[in-house]
Amino acid sequence: MAVRSEPPDDGRVRTVFLGSGTFALPALRTLAGHPLVRLVGVVTAPPRKAGRQQAWTATPVAGLAAALDLVPVLTPARLRHPDAIAAILALRPSLAVLADYGQIVPPPLLDLPHAALNLHPSALPRFRGAAPVPATILAGDPETAVTLMRMDAGLDTGPIVAQEHVPLDGTEHAPALEARLAELGAGLLDRSLAAWVDGSLRAQPQPDEGVVLTRPLRREDGRLEATLPAAALERAIRAYEPWPGTFVELDGERLVVTAASVAPSGAGDAPGALVRERDTPALATVDGRLVLEQVTPQGRRPMRGEDWLRGRRETR
Repeated sequence: MAVRSEPPDDGRVRTVFLGSGTFALPALRTLAGHPLVRLVGVVTAPPRKAGRQQAWTATPVAGLAAALDLVPVLTPARLRHPDAIAAILALRPSLAVLADYGQIVPPPLLDLPHAALNLHPSALPRFRGAAPVPATILAGDPETAVTLMRMDAGLDTGPIVAQEHVPLDGTEHAPALEARLAELGAGLLDRSLAAWVDGSLRAQPQPDEGVVLTRPLRREDGRLEATLPAAALERAIRAYEPWPGTFVELDGERLVVTAASVAPSGAGDAPGALVRERDTPALATVDGRLVLEQVTPQGRRPMRGEDWLRGRRETR
């Protein structure tokens, strides 16, 4: 197999990109086509088994890198392993850009001549950590942001290079909001690179106030508890799409809920009871009814809540 020879340096910034998920794709496309950047490598997570057939599946970033004919693509299991660090440094990068990668970046990559930049989908310092988009929707925030920050040794604690705020209308679903922020983030990166490289754009420390740290989501986070207001549960349904999803337990059956609305409480509602809201099932909560518009019963196909209700005998 022929070995691709490396062209001589041409004044562009030697850049390595680190990313795995779909949020990273617009940023990778931007770097691949940026006139100031020479993309010398892509670092992504190793392939994992996925789907019913448990087939080995490459990350979305690996797929795009192949489509764009970008080489090399490195897939270290542990970025902090000395061999992984050495392989990246052998590419002689002067800038690292990260988006949706999922591993802590070791100090040698933070100390590159042009540092390491991270695209983060929140209005830092609000919602640092693993799940900023779901946390934003859960909180019912009226706006969010995408932030370009200089990475340091902490978890999303580095100084802010640039930030673009985004108004929210309270109907956002996590996948669509993440995709929107990914595109805005790529534009922010594109507009900021030249000034960052020439030193005219300086990073500013994050405020000490308003810090919120999010953790990775777990399956049990998707349980819809009637001890919470219906409005909070409706936000959870939009926030936890597609993972971990949301569900209620009714008579020992897990009912997945994929769309809902909120209605006022009815006389005699007991939190946790299944009640009727016109022709649609609803979960009575401590404040309001969660109207179950779209559901998936165990072992069955997705359906409208009213169709599922017709099959039940004991619903008041």
